[in-house]
Amino acid sequence: MSIERLTVDDEFMLWPDEVWPQDIGALAVLDGRTLFDPAGELRIGAVRDLVAERLHLVPRFRQLLRVPPRQLGGPLWVDAPAFDITQHVAARSLPSPADEAVLLRAVEQLRRQRLDRSRPLWEMWLLPGLPEDRIGLFVRMHHTIADGMAGIATVAAFLDRSSDVAHSPPPRWSPAPAPSEPDLRDDERRRRSRRRRQAFSGLMHPVATAHRAASVWPAMRELVAQRPGPATSLDRLVGSDRRLALIRSTLPTVTGIARAHGATVNDVLLTATAGGLRQLLLAREEPVAGVQLPIYVPVSLHRGPPAQARGNLIAQMVVPLPVGAADPVLRLRIIAEQTARRKATVRPPLAMVPHRGVAGRVFLRLVARQRVNLTSADLTGPDSPLHLAGAPVLEVFPLVQLIGTVTLAVGALSYAGRFGIMIVADGDTYPDLDLLVAGVEAELRALARRGSEPGRQPR
Repeated sequence: MSIERLTVDDEFMLWPDEVWPQDIGALAVLDGRTLFDPAGELRIGAVRDLVAERLHLVPRFRQLLRVPPRQLGGPLWVDAPAFDITQHVAARSLPSPADEAVLLRAVEQLRRQRLDRSRPLWEMWLLPGLPEDRIGLFVRMHHTIADGMAGIATVAAFLDRSSDVAHSPPPRWSPAPAPSEPDLRDDERRRRSRRRRQAFSGLMHPVATAHRAASVWPAMRELVAQRPGPATSLDRLVGSDRRLALIRSTLPTVTGIARAHGATVNDVLLTATAGGLRQLLLAREEPVAGVQLPIYVPVSLHRGPPAQARGNLIAQMVVPLPVGAADPVLRLRIIAEQTARRKATVRPPLAMVPHRGVAGRVFLRLVARQRVNLTSADLTGPDSPLHLAGAPVLEVFPLVQLIGTVTLAVGALSYAGRFGIMIVADGDTYPDLDLLVAGVEAELRALARRGSEPGRQPR
């Protein structure tokens, strides 16, 4: 019997889940005119039929996460004995009059409801009620299923480049039986034997083992032994409430800024974030002179075409944001230099970071001392427009989870020439999130205005 254990990287996404739910998601806006019948009712059945037709392309969406007793090995995926599409593709009408603020409140209410472990760990919510027959689409899945890049590839299985696509009955599916306790025990015994052989092989080749350890040490030191971030009002434990905000730009605008200054799109996102944080701290009358705020920047380790990415395979980079620099172009140049240098460092997957037992407690305590309260994600989406059940997808924004004392996440996704940014903030830490949003928007405008001045030296 084939037993499908979670990879080490996927399992890493489970350990903080009890306190801080580890879901990833996205909010899209659809042109929903074709999804309403003549009576004005949402044709939710058409969306369910389409998703059901493609489920064979995403096996995880019909599987359950099982966590057996420790002696039976690690978590595994098993087929759900029964699957009901209505439990995963649903609709909730927005109260009238619905605007963006109402849409974001609805997304936050849905996000706060934990995914049910007795079902496959994903949901797709259609949120009708926006002006001009537009529909919000909130999709989320547990982080054990995918990271950001793999999440895009997963959702893309249900989207089409054309509004007119021929449909066919879904392939016949019947759940495979779950492995028995003896099956799990035998599988774990084999895995332990394999791990012992690998450990023995490492002992037999001490020089190669030492070289591997030395190659990843700079990246590990970056997580635990750099100068800690300054004490600010951003350094708090994440609570249960979130504040969400959307910022819109275009991919040509952002790439133009990046090219003009020898930077990357991710550098521009980090610079805009630094500008927003500077304005926020100034408004709070906190010092910014010379301040550098460290931010986590995920690094994808997936190889091959993005559409084929599956599961979790990411590393972590820490970049100091020069909030103290007053000039946007100077901030961008500093960040571009930092990221270029740090990207050259060999980085182990997050799963190699100690997080269990005594070593894990010590490592996490060292990480906490660094006072990193920010995270980001810059994702590349499809470059041409897509459709869901014939409805055009107009714009997409990624939703990034918070954890520990990381009270702010800034996620960006390029899609069909657009550049959508979603800010996810801890509600208690950011009651004045609008100040940060205004600062990010102002930074993007300032960089765009000066994008034609690559030779100018900031004061």
